[in-house]
Amino acid sequence: MSTAKFNANPLLDFADLPLFDQISPAHVAPAIDTLLAAASTALETVTAPSFPAEWTAIAKTLDVSTEQLGHAWGAVSHLNSVADTPELRAAYNEALPRVTEFWTRLGADERLYAKYKAIDPATLNTEQRQAHKNAMRDFVLGGADLQGTAKARFADIQEQQASLSQKFSENALDATDAYAYYASEAELDGVPDDVKQAALTAAKAQGQDGYKLTLKMPCYLPVMQSAKSSALRHTLYRAYVTRGSDQAEGEAVKFDNSALIGQILALRQEEARLLGYANFGEISVIPKMAESPQQVVSFLRDLAAKARPYAQQDVADLRDFAASQLGLKDPQAWDWPFISERLKEARYAFSEQEVKQYFTAPRVLAGLFKIVETLFEVSIRRDTAPVWHPAVEFYRIERGTELIGQFYLDQPARTGKRGGAWMDGVRSRWLRPDNGQLQTPVAHLVCNFAEGVNGQPALLMHDDVITLFHEFGHGLHHMLTQVDEHAVSGISGVEWDAVELPSQFMENFCWDWSVLQPMTAHVQTGEPLPRTLFNKMLAAKNFQSGMQTLRQIEFALFDMLMHTEHPPEQDIMPLLDLVRAEVAVLQPPAWSRTAHTFSHIFSGGYAAGYYSYKWAEVLSADAYAAFEETVGNDGLPNVQTGRQYRQSILEAGGSRPAIESFKAFRGREPSLDALLRHQGMASL
Repeated sequence: MSTAKFNANPLLDFADLPLFDQISPAHVAPAIDTLLAAASTALETVTAPSFPAEWTAIAKTLDVSTEQLGHAWGAVSHLNSVADTPELRAAYNEALPRVTEFWTRLGADERLYAKYKAIDPATLNTEQRQAHKNAMRDFVLGGADLQGTAKARFADIQEQQASLSQKFSENALDATDAYAYYASEAELDGVPDDVKQAALTAAKAQGQDGYKLTLKMPCYLPVMQSAKSSALRHTLYRAYVTRGSDQAEGEAVKFDNSALIGQILALRQEEARLLGYANFGEISVIPKMAESPQQVVSFLRDLAAKARPYAQQDVADLRDFAASQLGLKDPQAWDWPFISERLKEARYAFSEQEVKQYFTAPRVLAGLFKIVETLFEVSIRRDTAPVWHPAVEFYRIERGTELIGQFYLDQPARTGKRGGAWMDGVRSRWLRPDNGQLQTPVAHLVCNFAEGVNGQPALLMHDDVITLFHEFGHGLHHMLTQVDEHAVSGISGVEWDAVELPSQFMENFCWDWSVLQPMTAHVQTGEPLPRTLFNKMLAAKNFQSGMQTLRQIEFALFDMLMHTEHPPEQDIMPLLDLVRAEVAVLQPPAWSRTAHTFSHIFSGGYAAGYYSYKWAEVLSADAYAAFEETVGNDGLPNVQTGRQYRQSILEAGGSRPAIESFKAFRGREPSLDALLRHQGMASL
């Protein structure tokens, strides 16, 4: 492509990092048109009868072209998630069907499938053989074996699913962004000062009196935990759990996802039947560690049985405390977060708000970097790159003088930014076949933390600290890989139910005094976190772990049963009620519709795969146990163990089955024991 085109359209500039500060909605359509045409030409070239069935030759032509398409579309998709505007959304949605059509057509092209079949595995190195094996599997799952009307219908299903999932995500975002409740000062009795100040500032910015409360987590959760007004908690709770549903109040009902859910489930079921499977759950587990949906369901129910006695005790404790100390004889769903926080304070003599004063975002980040640098023998320093918002930071990871990877860090919550936290790849490590150069990996790390108020740095809840470590674990998996084949480098090619291992593994360091204490400094005094307060936090670590475990199992079991046993044309609520009756120890109101914003499974890639969090938790707890077993006299994690973990798991990426990487590190199969011990449920 010409330099003139580069200058005219930043999405067509592949010289280095995405030009986020230059990309506008007007650039999307022409760039995607150009790249789709180039990729289609490349596909025709490599599928010609005369083109050799040779891995590198195909990669040099087709993979280079499709990577450029993925690079540009990835930038557009990312901006759509973190800097949504009506104009960008329109441009994204206009291009989405065409991009989906191409990837579907590519994955189902019988000529390309035949070309891959003809590649001699003996000509491939170990990494290429794994990538080739995955590609052959994905061709089958992509409909390459289908013919005629079945193939055409399969392609149509993919386009419809992409469009419906995007609309689901938009509804969830819009329903969250559209809500505001302007509270009086009296209603906010008990709410932390920094949360009140942020709400006051937000109201003033809107020209409104009072305090603007939203459904974004940095506002919603502290209010639910701390506001003494049950009426206020009820107001926010009702708005939160009815988002994206027909139970929403007023104009918010226009964001109802009910019809979309039914349509998405029906299309997934039809896709499964076209490919010869009974249901979508059977398709979901094919590229995962789990062998069948039945194995997943058994795993979840077994874990639920172990957790249930602890969860029942958690609820009994809450009810007793609510009645005896708070005068609440019949607590409602919106009261439980408040009761839980008061019980935690009474039992362990500290509050989350007290702890938060010690976790300033810059100090936490420095502490995170220090443990990563120490354990994985790298250095992290600031770097420069075009960004989409002034709050975004950019860093580079090096070993000696060698660049290992780079990442963007986008911490604060804001309007137009999708909720939650995530990591995704900007580009993968790849020994490029077109120029022989090593392309280093780049990642996005995105969170939704509260911003600082009154000129002070942002304060993080301890849960926020855990979230940051979690996403950085994903980032390390992506960036520290030493695999040169892009299809299996980093997280690419890793089984979905193992991909959470490195992220959940990193969470453990948030409970390690030797790691945690240096990353704390009180926002007012600069004093580090006192050991006495940490000991209280540690004592409270497994507070309500039984309830929390059952909550995750409820989500995961509902997800898998919905994709295996549930007729798509039927309402999902009766199924969710059955799952709750089996698993949950607290029942929500009949009007609760939390599934209607369950973006993980309806628009986030976790369909019939939400169980992966609990599955990988077994792996991550067992992996961290190796560090517990080798901790030094100074209390610091062992660097040699860190090196073994890095080499066995992080550097290997998707170049081999995850179970092989795990056994290379631990020398055995994974065990459930460490997870139960870490969560205070080891006696059963």
